[in-house]
Amino acid sequence: MAYAQKIIRNPQTGQQIRFLRTGRDTCGQLLEMEATFAGNSAKPVAHYHPYQAEDFRVVSGRLTVQVGDQTKVLGPGDTLHIPRHTVHAMWNASPDETVVNWQVTPALTTDHFFETVFGLASDGTAGASGRPPLLQTVLLVQYFSAVFRLARPPRTIQRVLFSLLSPVAYLAGYRPTYPKYLD
Repeated sequence: MAYAQKIIRNPQTGQQIRFLRTGRDTCGQLLEMEATFAGNSAKPVAHYHPYQAEDFRVVSGRLTVQVGDQTKVLGPGDTLHIPRHTVHAMWNASPDETVVNWQVTPALTTDHFFETVFGLASDGTAGASGRPPLLQTVLLVQYFSAVFRLARPPRTIQRVLFSLLSPVAYLAGYRPTYPKYLD
């Protein structure tokens, strides 16, 4: 369970998140985090949030941001607002560490999503990119669809494909969440 000052790490990507204020602290209104991106981090998968907006403020370093088809680099003090339903990805393409203040409104279950994904990576079940295997991803994307959606393939194709793959994922022993990551 996320709480203020809890730190989670993804050893595959080098990303760290320190929760500053959780949905529990703010009656579900806000999740505020301090995210640290390792130098030369990999570009994550393009995604969007159907019901949430995100606000970023670069504390130190440089953050590369792709919003739609546009890519730009933010530096210390720069801010960025990502409205809901906006496809984006962000990473640190510079050699130095980057620290970002990151706010998600409303909070919903975003903290549980990060705890699960980072927990899987810490247990070695994610690939070198930090992404879980396909069958695990199928269950994560379905379970956390209110807070995280892949930009590709189109949502209709994801629904059909993932509904076919989810029974296989369960039979293979995957679950959408794991209690040990939410402690």
